[in-house]
Amino acid sequence: MELPVGLNISEASPDWLNKGDNAWQLTAATIVGMQSVPGLVILYGSIVKKKWAINSAFMALYAFAAVLVCWVGWAFQMSFGDEMLFFWGKPNFALDQKYLLAQGFAGLYPRATLVFFQFVFAAITVVLVGGALLGRMNFHAWMLFVPLWLTFSYTIGAYSIWCPTGFLAKAGVMDFSGGFVIHLSSGVAGFTAAYWVGPRTSKDRERFPPNNILLMLAGAGLLWMGWSGFNGGGPYAANIDASLAVLNTHVCTATSLLVWLFLDILFFAKPSVIGAVQGMITGLVCITPAAGLVQGWAAIIMGILSGSIPWYTMMVLHKKISFLKYVDDTMAVFHTHAIAGSLGGILTGFFAEPRLNRLFFTPDPKYIGLAYGMKDGRLGAGLRQMGVQIGGIVFIVFINVFITSVICLVVGLIVPLRLSEEELEIGDDAIHGEEAYALWGDGEKFGTHPMNDGFDVENSKTVQMTSGF
Repeated sequence: MELPVGLNISEASPDWLNKGDNAWQLTAATIVGMQSVPGLVILYGSIVKKKWAINSAFMALYAFAAVLVCWVGWAFQMSFGDEMLFFWGKPNFALDQKYLLAQGFAGLYPRATLVFFQFVFAAITVVLVGGALLGRMNFHAWMLFVPLWLTFSYTIGAYSIWCPTGFLAKAGVMDFSGGFVIHLSSGVAGFTAAYWVGPRTSKDRERFPPNNILLMLAGAGLLWMGWSGFNGGGPYAANIDASLAVLNTHVCTATSLLVWLFLDILFFAKPSVIGAVQGMITGLVCITPAAGLVQGWAAIIMGILSGSIPWYTMMVLHKKISFLKYVDDTMAVFHTHAIAGSLGGILTGFFAEPRLNRLFFTPDPKYIGLAYGMKDGRLGAGLRQMGVQIGGIVFIVFINVFITSVICLVVGLIVPLRLSEEELEIGDDAIHGEEAYALWGDGEKFGTHPMNDGFDVENSKTVQMTSGF
């Protein structure tokens, strides 16, 4: 009996290739990429003051491009290649066709798919770090910071937890799709970098209204919907666990958003749109390490906790702890990513269900949530899992505080980390020579930027006068 034409084995379709899994993984990767570009580009560019719109959006766009070049140049292999140290891989290229077309370490598809899929996760992590630094970081310092942080911080977390030979992976840390590697890392690193870069101007810290809330919601929507690929791609296959992960993700996120919204109404009397977006983000972050490992009812509980605990740390504790008030974390990534990511990691250790663990990991009995350990008479195994989860949190926090601090100090020796006072006062036009909304009579300096040299300035002035602006 002949196979259907689409299943025939050929040089372009080897016997180990699963076309459905490969198609889903490439789709999931593309959706995750769209969370950064254009998702966070739009979100960052619209949630800040008008004078910081271009700079904030461009920080995200630059990071996305810079990470990809570094990723294929050396960072992928440092994250998922041969062991150099028990927590770090050897740097090497991921560009040769022989390497890229061979089967990857996970999934029934080529390494090229894995390289791209893991790249978009690395990219969004760095972009999230940048969220803590909006409105004052020297762009040239950011250009240096991105490749350095990717190389010396992100790769360590990725190798230790996600690479099969990493020491935390061997210990049994459960991080389904990046609660530790991405969110805890970005939250801690962003907060640490914010400390070293310094604060925005006093005026900006006191009042920093979004320049376009509707666009902010568009960016937030791309971020939310893109999480289908973020967590749905976690199993490296188009299987039943991927389906559960996607549903759990959206259930937890919706619950978290509603809880945050109700708390805002209860304590501040008004339903804050920005608050709802923060609740959405904390829900997405909290469910990420657990998405395909917990049941739907547990996702609801996680949503309730992710909508309330980070709300409390941000709206109450932040105002009472002097150090938190001192560090200017523009997008509050410490609360939305570090706190929510840690919460998700701990709750994963509590709610992870044995059968779902087998679907994602291996039949190894060490993977069991504490709740099921108590239920099944395996309390010791459940306690061990909680200990491993907490150990993973401690490791990620330590690595990111230490390495991010070193990187900031080194970059600061080369270029200033913070913009000058004059640049801070002006914003985009001083840094990039461009403004976000170039309306006549609204601050545009036509003809001052090299890109405008080809335009007829005199004719443009005539149009300005006759159009009534």
